Amino acid sequence: MEEMTYDEASRIIIVYVDDMEVGLVVDSANDVIDIQEETIEEAPEVVGSVTVDYVEGVVKHDERLFILLDLQKVLTTEEVEELKSMEG
Repeated sequence: MEEMTYDEASRIIIVYVDDMEVGLVVDSANDVIDIQEETIEEAPEVVGSVTVDYVEGVVKHDERLFILLDLQKVLTTEEVEELKSMEG
């Protein structure tokens, strides 16, 4: 994986990939919200500029639209295997 630079806005988001707890470093994060599974809707064919192939669904929350990424498609097989090899 590529080496990144971090600043005071960088955050780590904890996700689950193949039953592994993984921390993804992101440029920034504004809020942490709880999403109930039953509120997840199918992704429309077009979601802004995001390729729908990588979208698992969308959630409407407090008049905002959140796009849920399908991490199985965002991460390459090689990246998932590298994560598995780091698992302690």
